[in-house]
Amino acid sequence: NMAAYTLPEGFSEFDMFTFGTALLVGGMLGFFLNAISIVSYLRVKEMRNPSNFFVFNLALADLSLNINGLTAAYASYLRQWPFGQEGCAYHGFQGMISVLASISFMAAIAWDRYHQYCTRQKLFWSTTVTMSAIIWILSIFWAAVPLMGWGVYDFEPMRTCCTLDYTRGDRDYVTYMLTLVLLYLMFPAFTMLSCYNAIHKHFKKIHHHRFNTSVPLRVMLMCWGPYVLMCIYACFENVKVVSPKLRMVLPVVAKTNPIFNALLYSFGNEFYRGGVWNFLTGQKIVEPNLKKSK
Repeated sequence: NMAAYTLPEGFSEFDMFTFGTALLVGGMLGFFLNAISIVSYLRVKEMRNPSNFFVFNLALADLSLNINGLTAAYASYLRQWPFGQEGCAYHGFQGMISVLASISFMAAIAWDRYHQYCTRQKLFWSTTVTMSAIIWILSIFWAAVPLMGWGVYDFEPMRTCCTLDYTRGDRDYVTYMLTLVLLYLMFPAFTMLSCYNAIHKHFKKIHHHRFNTSVPLRVMLMCWGPYVLMCIYACFENVKVVSPKLRMVLPVVAKTNPIFNALLYSFGNEFYRGGVWNFLTGQKIVEPNLKKSK
């Protein structure tokens, strides 16, 4: 029955279909790439070391974000959210855990790479497992805070997915949002910047650039930056003056981050891609040796 729903304000049938398709394609591609990364880690014994455990966890967080996007794609094709207000809060919560964990693991990987390349300190399982557990627990805690009344999860403009409600702009939202920006954008970005800068200096010294050190932070800021800027803007101004379509484009762009992460951290990582290749083709691949670059 076509009359059973009304289109959200500012969106045509075509818009709903287009956004739904963008979410579907991005979600499927990210899901596929991150699933390969996860299964490779679980299947190839040589890959299972403390450093790769961070990459594995990043892929888990990103896969979770892909599932969140695919749920939104499904609702967009239905033209309405089928899971009620409870389901909306849960969807926002699940998406927030994924995002916070994903960004945290990007910083953890940067920190680990700094030790891999610059200090040559060996990472122990105990450290990695403890850090990973802390990251997940903190992500769940900070994502649960709006369920307890500090901030609120509500519908995005298209009403087919849920996120932190940035349209309220009240004191609860402002304090929660700025806390998140500090803990989950400024702090991880600063960690990544300082670690990758140190690695870059090290590469210059040994005249051997093993990977492009400026890409990881750029990719994170490119995907999440615009969306976060809108959320910060909403702290101080009425964000409803921004068109609903633009407010929808930004989270869709942010949800492409898992695709880039899989390409960057799994398929583009010299210590991880060998295992992925081994899993996909059955061919063993020689581990890159860090010693000879001294």
